[in-house]
Amino acid sequence: MLLQNGNIILRKLEPSDLPFLYAMENDSEAWNCSDTHNPLSQQDLRDYLTTTTGDIYLDKQLRLIVQDRQGETLGAVDLYDFDAHNAKAALGIYLKPVARGNGVGTQAVSLLLEYASSFLHLRQVYALVACSNLHSINLFERIGFRRSATLLAWFNREDALLFQYIF
Repeated sequence: MLLQNGNIILRKLEPSDLPFLYAMENDSEAWNCSDTHNPLSQQDLRDYLTTTTGDIYLDKQLRLIVQDRQGETLGAVDLYDFDAHNAKAALGIYLKPVARGNGVGTQAVSLLLEYASSFLHLRQVYALVACSNLHSINLFERIGFRRSATLLAWFNREDALLFQYIF
């Protein structure tokens, strides 16, 4: 699968993505904005790459690599908690710091939403965003998502209990 929009390409995972996935999944800064609490080993990720089919109907999730036209990996986008019967899924995004703030996220999410609507026929795509994740809050608001709920004291962090927004 290869989806393109402007300067952005979304493509299926490849075994060569292991170093990027390892860095992304073990980015402790990103853990502050997610439910992740434990590092993943390269073997964990190798197993994931081996077992994922890339078929959202089988895996109930779809992870795609975000890259530029030169082949540079910029991040990843996910549809997860896929529910075909109710035509809905959650959306996640991770971008390398160098890819943030220059429209890459907007292009990648817009392309994924187009795919979700046109090919998967999803009626509802939602995002769960930590209140401290200003990049994602701005991204989803810019695309037209509306904050529909606030989950109070959702994340227990060293120095605070953080809210999570549902867009």
